Amino acid sequence: MDIVIDPSSAVPPYEQVRLRIAALAADGELAAGTRLPPVRQLAAELGLAANTVARAYRELEQAGLVETHGRAGTLITSAAAGTPVAARKAAQRYADETKSLGLTPEAALALVEAVLRRPG
Repeated sequence: MDIVIDPSSAVPPYEQVRLRIAALAADGELAAGTRLPPVRQLAAELGLAANTVARAYRELEQAGLVETHGRAGTLITSAAAGTPVAARKAAQRYADETKSLGLTPEAALALVEAVLRRPG
């Protein structure tokens, strides 16, 4: 994984890690299901504290770009891999709105599928 930290940047190191992983996933360089290095390993490779990389991973998980599966590690989600940022944001807005309306995830997915399959 090609991540370079610029210590002179005004962007905090955790954000540089987060942005780079998100970009690699969006560009398709990290496919859905790709396992990210363990936090301590990546921290050592980048010369960062483990808490810095852990924060980047947490923020990626909160954004739905990765999922953590205990011993199975942290994996790139299909939502992150090759999906434009604008599309992910639109999906997040839709998910937030349907939750606020009380729809189940299944009902929300069925609704969007029906709309996408509608002719014209």
